[in-house]
Amino acid sequence: MIPPAAARDFLAGCGWEGAEILPLAGDASFRRYFRIRHPAGRAVLMDAPPPHEDPRPFMAVAEWLAEVGLSAPRILAADLDHGLLLLDDFGDDRLREALDALPVREGELYAIATDLLVHLHGHPPMPGLSPHGLPEWLDELMLFVDWYCPAFDLEVDREAYVKAWTETLAPVDGDGLGPVTVLRDYHAENIMLVGGRGGIAHFGLLDFQDARAGHPAYDLVSVLEDARRDVSPHVERAMIDRYVAETAVDPAAFARAYWALAAQRNTRILGVFTRLWKRDHKPHYRTYQPRMWGLLERDLANPAAAPIRAWFDANVPSEKRAPAWAELAA
Repeated sequence: MIPPAAARDFLAGCGWEGAEILPLAGDASFRRYFRIRHPAGRAVLMDAPPPHEDPRPFMAVAEWLAEVGLSAPRILAADLDHGLLLLDDFGDDRLREALDALPVREGELYAIATDLLVHLHGHPPMPGLSPHGLPEWLDELMLFVDWYCPAFDLEVDREAYVKAWTETLAPVDGDGLGPVTVLRDYHAENIMLVGGRGGIAHFGLLDFQDARAGHPAYDLVSVLEDARRDVSPHVERAMIDRYVAETAVDPAAFARAYWALAAQRNTRILGVFTRLWKRDHKPHYRTYQPRMWGLLERDLANPAAAPIRAWFDANVPSEKRAPAWAELAA
């Protein structure tokens, strides 16, 4: 977490000369974040180094989210040649830690997370977003057979895999419930609790540069079937019901979409986290895999998942699922 070489000149040009640059966080991409302290105040420096990262989608989505009444970081300054952005600092109070400290607030805080999506989905999708539908869902699912299966020496039927997923997801793609703006990485570690703001504005959004125009169930799945923390099943059920009641979507169609997209997302993440371990040398992602399998096994138990459940039963033996990670995740 050494600051990028261009950081000090960039900050000086923004009027923040001599600022203290402190490591803040990295993520699954090449992006890194630093806290900036200066007599002028505090800010966050995003380092999105070219050619690996392009900060312009983040900037565009941040501005649009603010326009529709949500809390996204303001862009205080930018140097696109070096991939540097100076952003609002939302502080240190993150939803993940707030829930860990006071589990009794789970229902209250997830209700805000759900209401935020209701508000977001009440607006037409952000102009210019790429679609996130059946072709994209199927493409993302190849991460499982391309990375997870080779990691455990699994020879699997790829053609049957695509067929099973198409059978499961095609009805969701055609159910007419979308499109809406889908943030795609909406979970407890990407939501800050912003002081001095109430209601849905209390939630500061992060990591939305991959937003797409897709299905309204996807982000609800993302926040309720969280890869990094367990959400109580009764809270999950209550939030699904809350979303359906507030948006008046067809309950049966939404339920089918929720469980199918939960299976899709969790299968994709199993592949993503394996790739982060194997290719990107980030072994800590292995610790999440037992939870991912627990979520996926529950998704596969849904009747709508019968085709993909049959594929997993035929191609991925039980010892190559959660038990395979017991020692690796230790």
